[in-house]
Amino acid sequence: MQKEINIRVVPEVAYQAKELKQHVARELGLDVRSISAVQVRRRSIDARQRTVYVNLSLMVYVGEEPCAAFEPVAYREVHDAAPVIVVGAGPGGLFAALRLIELGKRPIVLERGRDVHSRRKDIARISREHVVDAESNYSFGEGGAGAYSDGKLYTRSKKRGNVEKILRVFCQHGASTDILCDAHPHIGTDRLPRIIEAMREQIRRSGGEVHFEKRVDALLFGKHGVEGVRTAGGEEFRGPVILATGHSARDVYRYLHAAGVALEMKGIAVGVRLEHASHRIDQIQYHNRNGRGRFLPAAEYAYTAQCGGRGVYSFCMCPGGFVVPAASGPEQVVVNGMSPGGRSSAWSNSGMVVETRVDDLEGELAPFLAEAMQDDAFAAAHTDILATDNPLRMMYFQEALERACWIQGGRRQTAPAQRMADFVNNRLSIDLPKSSYTPGLLASPLHFWMPRFVSQRLKEGFLQFGKRSHGFLTDEAVVIAAETRTSSPVRIVRHPETLQHVSVPGLFPCGEGAGYAGGIVSAAVDGERCAEAAAAYLDN
Repeated sequence: MQKEINIRVVPEVAYQAKELKQHVARELGLDVRSISAVQVRRRSIDARQRTVYVNLSLMVYVGEEPCAAFEPVAYREVHDAAPVIVVGAGPGGLFAALRLIELGKRPIVLERGRDVHSRRKDIARISREHVVDAESNYSFGEGGAGAYSDGKLYTRSKKRGNVEKILRVFCQHGASTDILCDAHPHIGTDRLPRIIEAMREQIRRSGGEVHFEKRVDALLFGKHGVEGVRTAGGEEFRGPVILATGHSARDVYRYLHAAGVALEMKGIAVGVRLEHASHRIDQIQYHNRNGRGRFLPAAEYAYTAQCGGRGVYSFCMCPGGFVVPAASGPEQVVVNGMSPGGRSSAWSNSGMVVETRVDDLEGELAPFLAEAMQDDAFAAAHTDILATDNPLRMMYFQEALERACWIQGGRRQTAPAQRMADFVNNRLSIDLPKSSYTPGLLASPLHFWMPRFVSQRLKEGFLQFGKRSHGFLTDEAVVIAAETRTSSPVRIVRHPETLQHVSVPGLFPCGEGAGYAGGIVSAAVDGERCAEAAAAYLDN
């Protein structure tokens, strides 16, 4: 017999298999020995009241063995099939390649960076030596930006594709089946690399190709559209192209713009990383001075506000995590967040960002851009910054803010930072609290030199968040600049049905870098959709 039930229990029941089984037996009036298995289908934490509960949807098996947690995908043998070029081995590219194999096409994946394990050395050098390898860093390399920046799998874009399938594919390649039931599924940066490696081996085992250190520098145009790509080393690969390069591949945007491929400027969100002691966040969110206790996970939070006509909100919250240096090139300081699978560090952090629209570049952000152009080195590389029809202008704003952080941080990967209460009250921080950011922090008056458009709205947002949650606005939290890579500043325009570029057949812009996704799962969903579109293109 199988029976599905929904229950609401305290954490010590929800997170202990023996206790949960006994509770279910009492709930159903059964002898606990008759229950062969209790399978969690959905799990979420309700911390709105002083007593924290866990909501569970369960499948109870009585006198029979449980069903498998998921049905694996069957991958075909495609050694001799028609090729499709996949540029980029982030979630969009990897899931596009796997879906192509399902559809009987042969993916050729070209990744500019190194494999997921080799990336570790390059990432370590950023903290140790303050050296950023422009081809292998937190943004570039196998697994993309998500591989070493948390592995959160929560998405709101459920209308665009089969999110459940994406999670099953992760499980098939080694992820815990917990991601199938948790409301906010998470793999962790310590576990995600081996899963990515398993995906790569599946692609190769099926007959596809995966190449590293193959930066694509040009598209090959023919009379019918895009017919392939050329790498920096001069190699050519032929076939329709899925372009899944991620939101930090600025050289790709520059190339496409110069080649006349239609692009659109789009709004982004920029701000800071806000870091608290994880125990403080646990106390606030779980309404308990003792924090989370033995059974609850590190607490998450989500804040939103309207300040000066723009949204201010938390982004990519990393409980029990670290702040990491996410620059993808020289003379940039960019911060991001990540968490290991256990979310067990002494800190919790989140992006705190301000909505930035295209017309703000001509409005409140204009003084900051004008000041950036006083820097001769920046001005020389951005001579077209004042052209209002230039689709790269929002990207230029990102670059200006990241360069300002690099200068304020001492022209190293040291990040400019300020105590949270000092930032709100326009005070310079004499010293800073301990931080997870390993390249180091430098006390800096962020309230003074960051664009007022951003800093003033962040201050207002922090004041509102502090009123909602006593203890959140504190001098023991630190504000670290700058969080700029929340999404792509450019959209590579594509047809909504065929997913091909609107004027270049054979080119399928994909994922975050193309402006059509925002996170691991939504990029993976878009990768599958682009694979289906490319396969249909080949079959016509």
